[in-house]
Amino acid sequence: MEKRTFLAALAASGAAPVLAAPKNAQRGPTLLTVTGAIPKANRGKFDPVADQMMFKQKLSFDKAWAFDYAALAALPALSIQPTLEYDSKVHTLSGPLLTDVLKSAGVTVTDGTRITLRAVDGYAAVVTGAQARQHRFIVATQLDGAPMALGGLGPLWAVYDADRVPDMAKRPVAERFGSCPWALYHIDIA
Repeated sequence: MEKRTFLAALAASGAAPVLAAPKNAQRGPTLLTVTGAIPKANRGKFDPVADQMMFKQKLSFDKAWAFDYAALAALPALSIQPTLEYDSKVHTLSGPLLTDVLKSAGVTVTDGTRITLRAVDGYAAVVTGAQARQHRFIVATQLDGAPMALGGLGPLWAVYDADRVPDMAKRPVAERFGSCPWALYHIDIA
């Protein structure tokens, strides 16, 4: 297909507005929603129909910041190599720092900031801003170089390199990740 014909067809199909969308415009389905004490929003308030999982988990909010995969992938990524409890082997996880994700949503993280990390099954762990920074939590989007699937550990996992945190590294591997919900989809800030 000729380039000119392809571009004309693309424009006629309505894709041109998508291609011209601002860099921070959400393009894909929301993978992560940040709510609570946030100063800005890029989506509306809680909708009991559209936000059915949150409804079932008795959550509600007036405003939120939503991230799709592209928005998370656009943030600087960090790789960590913890020993995972599932096979007791070292794996490479990569994704943006949790604090960078929150900063992108306008959150100023202080030592006392209360960060509730919630998984799709309702499991929730609370960490402070100090813990998030000291442990260098990431929002992992990849495991061993590949995106993580829903039904596995993903698509997102709030995790840190427990092997590099002395008080956690001395614990049995099965006890290191209680504050690390996989299948992360919601963060509440207080």
